[in-house]
Amino acid sequence: MKTPTARAKFRSLSILALCLLPFAAMADEKAPMKKLVLIAGKPSHPAGMHEFNAGCMLLKKCLSGIEGLEVEVHPNHWVSDDKTLEDADAVVIYADGGNGHPALQGNHQELIQKLADRGAGVMMMHYAVECAHKGDSSDVFREWIGGAYETGFSCNPIWDAEYEKFPEHPVARGIAPFKIKDEWYFSIHFPEEMKGVTSLLVATPSDETRDGPYVYPKGPYAHVQARKGEEETMMWAIEREDSGRGVGFTGGHFHKNWEDDNFRKIALNAMLWICKMEVPEGGVESKVTAEDMAANLDKKGK
Repeated sequence: MKTPTARAKFRSLSILALCLLPFAAMADEKAPMKKLVLIAGKPSHPAGMHEFNAGCMLLKKCLSGIEGLEVEVHPNHWVSDDKTLEDADAVVIYADGGNGHPALQGNHQELIQKLADRGAGVMMMHYAVECAHKGDSSDVFREWIGGAYETGFSCNPIWDAEYEKFPEHPVARGIAPFKIKDEWYFSIHFPEEMKGVTSLLVATPSDETRDGPYVYPKGPYAHVQARKGEEETMMWAIEREDSGRGVGFTGGHFHKNWEDDNFRKIALNAMLWICKMEVPEGGVESKVTAEDMAANLDKKGK
C-alpha cells in the first residue's frame, strides 16, 4: 500500500478546512443587537410621582446585563434625533398622555406608525396609555398596543390592586402574586371581546374604588359602577398583524413602586418581549438599591 505524499496530505487538510469554514463562521456569528428606545416625559406632578426620567434610567440599568440588547433613554418628551427610531426594534413611552402625548405631537404619530409598520414593538406606560381627548387617536392606540384609556370611559383611581393569577405568556414569566398601591387605570377601551389582546395583570377593584372619587374627572361613572365585582385589566399585550408587538402598562404613578420585584420584573419582561427577545424562564432578574431609586429624580416641588 502506497504512503500518502506530503502534497496529498496537504490537499486533504485544505479540503477539510474549507468544509469547516462555514461552521466556524456560524459559531462566531452573533445575533444582531436589538435596540430599545425609552422616551421619558417632561417633569410632571409632585416629587415621587411621574418620575419618568428616573424610572426609565432605572429600568435601563436593570436591563444592562441582557446580552444583545442596547437601551437608549431620551428625556424631555421625545427622542433627541428622529433618526434613532429608524433602526429601533421597539419604543417605550413613559410620559404624560392625553392631548400632550409625545407620540401625537407634530409628525410623531407618523414616525411611530412607520416604526410599527415594519414590525417594531410599542409599549406605553402609565399616563401614556391615554390617547388624545379629541380626534381618532383611540383607534391608533388600539392598533399599536391593543387598548386605550379614554376620558369619560376609563377611570384612574388610586387603589391597592391584588394580582393573584397570571397567563401563560412570556411577559408573565417569574411573576409571583403581589399587591401594590398605584394609580391603576381601568375600564380601558379594548377591541370587541378583547380580540387579539392578552390580559397580563388582572384584579378586581373594590366597590369603593369603583364609586370613586377618581383622580380626574372625579366620577363616579355609572358604567364603571355597573361592573362591581368584576375583574379589570391593568396590563395587556397584543401581537399585531404587522408582526410587531404592543404592551400597555397602567401602573407607574409612584416612583417607589419600582422597588417591588414583581412590579419591576413584569415591565422588564415586557420590554424584552416587544423587542422579540427571549424572556428568561424566571423572568428578568434585577436588584435596585436606595441609591438607584434616588438617582435621576426630577428637580421639582414637593
